[in-house]
Amino acid sequence: MLEVSGEEIQTLAMDHHGLVAAMCKELGVADKINEKLYKEAPQQDRVVKPGQAVVAMILNGLGFTNRRLYLTHQFFEGKPVERLLDAPIQASDLTDYTLGHALDEIAAYGTTKLFGEVAFKIALEQDVLGTLNHLDTTSMTVHGEYDVDDKASSIEITHGYSKDYRPDLKQVMLSLIVNGPAEIPLWMEPLSGNSSDKKSFHETIKKVRAFQKQIDCKTEFKWVGDSALYGKEGLLKDNSYVWLTRVPETISEAKALVSQSQASFIWEDHEKGYSTTSVKSVYGGIPQRWLLVFSKQAYEREKKTFMKKVAKQEEALTRAIWHLGNETFGCEKDAKKSLQAIQKKHPLYEIEWQITMQYRHEKSGRPKAGAEPVLAGYQVQASIKKDEKKIEEMLHSKGRFILATNDCDTKNYSDKKMLDEYKSQQNVEKGFRFLKDPWFMVDSIFLKLPHRVEALMMVMTLCLLVYNLAQYKLRSKLKEQRETLPNQIGKKIDNPTMRWIFQLMENIAIVRFYDASKSLIKECITNLNELRKKIIMLMGEIAANMYGLVIPKNYVAGLGM
Repeated sequence: MLEVSGEEIQTLAMDHHGLVAAMCKELGVADKINEKLYKEAPQQDRVVKPGQAVVAMILNGLGFTNRRLYLTHQFFEGKPVERLLDAPIQASDLTDYTLGHALDEIAAYGTTKLFGEVAFKIALEQDVLGTLNHLDTTSMTVHGEYDVDDKASSIEITHGYSKDYRPDLKQVMLSLIVNGPAEIPLWMEPLSGNSSDKKSFHETIKKVRAFQKQIDCKTEFKWVGDSALYGKEGLLKDNSYVWLTRVPETISEAKALVSQSQASFIWEDHEKGYSTTSVKSVYGGIPQRWLLVFSKQAYEREKKTFMKKVAKQEEALTRAIWHLGNETFGCEKDAKKSLQAIQKKHPLYEIEWQITMQYRHEKSGRPKAGAEPVLAGYQVQASIKKDEKKIEEMLHSKGRFILATNDCDTKNYSDKKMLDEYKSQQNVEKGFRFLKDPWFMVDSIFLKLPHRVEALMMVMTLCLLVYNLAQYKLRSKLKEQRETLPNQIGKKIDNPTMRWIFQLMENIAIVRFYDASKSLIKECITNLNELRKKIIMLMGEIAANMYGLVIPKNYVAGLGM
């Protein structure tokens, strides 16, 4: 604190953290977790309850300062902790022991179970539960040996196929389901580092459907996933739910379909260069609809890459033919064998050739009169040309992929809707990019115990849930009130990212004045310009209270205070 004329002044950084804290309070994150984990009677003297510890970690994560978990107390130094956490807590209370204890309790209760109970309840309360479940997995690298016998953990941290291209590091897999208009994570599950999508996808679906019965959630979901979801031993073995997935082109029926000429089909054109045509299939004994999709943009991109490979193949083939032409073979059979080996490596080219016998005199110098040359060997004379028909056939498959669904009602479920629903699978990828942001608190995981890694992954996913719901709320309010906010170049938009909003809220602070006896005299919020006030008001009453503002009755953004 700074002493001035018998008074002390304290400045606390608020920035965007008030928006995050307000969203956590509105969603009841701390209360929902405490309800499951906190047994009040034997722990009345506990300063930081598990719910408050989780909110503290969410604030740290969405602070985008890349601070490790054990530095959470440092993150809160100079911030109004009791205001953000809505509890009489100081920064010094948020020790690595306190937070680690909360992670232990999460793991003991069941990481996936706790997240599912909290996420489903929030989705229902906020009316954002949709009918599409987008499922995918990603790998997360960890630092450490992890050779301890952690009986509290349900996973094995080990090497596996790294989606981060770090096969040198051990990893854990995160299975994620994204749902609804707010694109919130509805389900998360830590998996062992060597788990396979082809197996885990179906196990996750079974777990979620069983969980729905436990919490009496009667929503019938449609399950959307990539090609790992499709197969006779998984998806087509249990056809008791509606699904939409991509068909692996390793299936001969699919391979034949994508390679047919463009003129073989009647195409329906869609926006952004997409065209579709549907066919019926009974692959695996299940009646289903296959949608052959053509993307003009993807075609141009893949064609360009393919033709570069063709050009490189021509260069390599030209060199190989030149070297072959300078080689002498002992027999015609050997010459043909070498020629066939080259042809096999370059299937997109035709080689026209002939084998000639090479003669020479046994002795050097001028041959004697009447001396006959002897057979020295065989040489290949060859020329090459592109197999245009084969290249054209291969280009047929470029820019194409096949979707499949067991919903064959084309009247109520159009081809366009089918395509749009699959394209929204990118919402899961957006979630993974968020969690792997270099400025996020867990860009790299350094926890020593596997069960704490599991619990921290749950907290990470809660960060994504809070962030996406805050963004959805702000965008919905802007559209509802026909309002806009400026983007990075000053253009008025109604769909800003919360990451940009967080930047707009920088340098907001709370200034507190104390008398000589350390009693609070007054408090004020600084650097609240009209734009920041507008953002806060749009985020609602709890956010306004967090920043010391009052929303007038019938307030509409942009019409003044």
